[in-house]
Amino acid sequence: MNLVTGATGHIGNVLVRELVKRGEKVRALVLPGEDLLPIKDLDVEICYGNVLDRESLHAAFDGVSCVFHLAGIISISSNEDEMVRNVNVEGTRNMVEAAMQHDVQRFIYTSSIHAFKRTRHGTVIDEFTPIDPAASVAAYDRSKAEATLLVLEKVKQGLPAVIVCPTGVLGPYDFKKSELGELMNDWMLKKVNYMIEGSYDFVDVRDVVQGLILAREKGKIGQLYILSGELVRVSDLWKLTRELFSLKSILVNIPSKTALFASKFAEFYYRLSKSKPKFTRYSIETLQSNAVIDNQKARLNLGYSPRSLKDTIIDTTQWWKQNWVSLRGKHKNRK
Repeated sequence: MNLVTGATGHIGNVLVRELVKRGEKVRALVLPGEDLLPIKDLDVEICYGNVLDRESLHAAFDGVSCVFHLAGIISISSNEDEMVRNVNVEGTRNMVEAAMQHDVQRFIYTSSIHAFKRTRHGTVIDEFTPIDPAASVAAYDRSKAEATLLVLEKVKQGLPAVIVCPTGVLGPYDFKKSELGELMNDWMLKKVNYMIEGSYDFVDVRDVVQGLILAREKGKIGQLYILSGELVRVSDLWKLTRELFSLKSILVNIPSKTALFASKFAEFYYRLSKSKPKFTRYSIETLQSNAVIDNQKARLNLGYSPRSLKDTIIDTTQWWKQNWVSLRGKHKNRK
């Protein structure tokens, strides 16, 4: 039996689909009242619980041999957020302790490329890059670095854990609208798109899922594996999307210095309106940061082989075209 936390998230629901497709038994740990649309009609056992509630985890672990821990909060806010740390760090602590108590055979933890210390341009980010919470630039990065070190420490105590670190995730089945998915959806709907120039490494969600399963089957306990894709300029990503689907839209580039100045006021607005941040100092600095990332360890040791970004864009935009109307209506009804 596989236990998947964060099963309704972007990576989580694609992982559940793949495991079910392989004929494997899957139990999804979900919050009470959580929207189950992403895993609707899949042959999966639903177990209600919360990674922050230790007692609720015992039933979830009953008869489980492998745990895929993906539950977490992704945040692009530059400000401290207690909930981000609670879920990403303390939630992970509860999960690894439960895993050790129930003697699971494998614990696959989904960390992030953001767990690694940011390095200067001209250097390569790989598994030898330091993980240092104190050097992190924002709450999300710090929480993933801290949680990763926590898992590694538990390995020394007998936890059979393998850690994977995806880069920026794109792809279909993005029911809850990830940051990148929503951006691509906007490109398809809006005639004028405003963009801050920058670049990053993007990877297909389905390749991340394959990497997770390969980590279970071939990964060495206590090892980290970077699951990256292609380094691309965001404007080139937009151009490729526009060309593939003949979108009649224009792109307006905003200088990074202007964007950084405006981000101060934007984040104040998000806090005041209690709305989801889309434009923050953290997100701008991330696009300007070094993103030369090496996935050779995963390729050589796991057999990881990500597809071309062009194929990802084709499949992602086609999925959005088929689903955005129904999803938009659903989100409107929930307001």
